[in-house]
Amino acid sequence: MISKLPRWVWTGTWVLAFIAGIVNVVGLLGFEHQAITHLTGNTSLLAEALAKFDLAAMLHFASLIGSFVAGAVISGFLIQDTTLQLGRRYGVALLLVSILLFVSVPLLEYKNAYGMYTAACAIGLQNAMVSTYSGAVVRTTHVSGMFTDLGIFLGHALRGLPVDTRRLRLCFLVISGFLCGGVAGTFAFQAFAYFALLVPATLTATVSISYGLYRIRKGRTESAHGGAI
Repeated sequence: MISKLPRWVWTGTWVLAFIAGIVNVVGLLGFEHQAITHLTGNTSLLAEALAKFDLAAMLHFASLIGSFVAGAVISGFLIQDTTLQLGRRYGVALLLVSILLFVSVPLLEYKNAYGMYTAACAIGLQNAMVSTYSGAVVRTTHVSGMFTDLGIFLGHALRGLPVDTRRLRLCFLVISGFLCGGVAGTFAFQAFAYFALLVPATLTATVSISYGLYRIRKGRTESAHGGAI
């Protein structure tokens, strides 16, 4: 449940939503003007390409969606389950996200679509990594579900029903992180073009290193008290 989430997870969730917001707005402002972090619109565009039998567009959108899924596959292979547990290779997964984002920058600078696929793979990996924490569904790369939950909570409040305040806080956390990331990404893209992606790439590497340090410190503390990681 959400009540079981460690404090550092809340901070990390906001940061990862912020990162996704930057990546997505760069994709929208870039040469393809397409979303990277969520697949609903891209699936609709794939459907349009199929209806028109536009082979180039079909291949492009299938590759974009497939890259996101490939990132999720990598996450599933690395982390192996959906229970938040220290030592589940989150640091490795985040480091891979960072590397993929760094790789996407020069590709996008040359207007190479593989840059979008690489970024989509990175975001798919990130989203899958944080999708479920102790039974509490968390998405950091899109906010449709969060806005849906907000509507449900409002409906419950209007009926005088109890509202899950922790879930409500989580919704605001992800939405605000994604929104702030989009604002920051817009300014960064206007100033640095695709080099704006160096911001989320660096942030992800920083989160990875911070998690590694947290794990080491936590492990030493538990060892000192006779526990184990």
